[in-house]
Amino acid sequence: QEQLVESGGGLVQAGGSLELSCEASGGAFNIARYVMGWFRQAPGKEREFVSAIKWSGTDKYYADSVKGRFAISRDSAKNTVYLQMNNLKPEDTAVYYCASDMMEPQFFITHMGSITYWGQGTQVTVSS
Repeated sequence: QEQLVESGGGLVQAGGSLELSCEASGGAFNIARYVMGWFRQAPGKEREFVSAIKWSGTDKYYADSVKGRFAISRDSAKNTVYLQMNNLKPEDTAVYYCASDMMEPQFFITHMGSITYWGQGTQVTVSS
């Protein structure tokens, strides 16, 4: 059974950095064939797109709110996607979820309800 397991969340002061990791496991899971990405959900708010990377690794996508601060990457050999988060702000505080599916990136970004695989989430808290 395919699974996504996140790690790397925590508490950091504003201006600090964190790196999230998401490892995909399961017999049929080869992230080279998938879009993988991150969404986040802050208390009292809807889940929103943060970043995604196409299976080739060449195409990357970011929400406007994180452009220039966050960087997504993937290691196909390790079946792992990373989210490097720099210059964190209190408004970045949320539970961050890893997600993956075989679909076009734009559909992945705009149709999270259709995404098959989700991680359990990892808390990121940024103090001011």
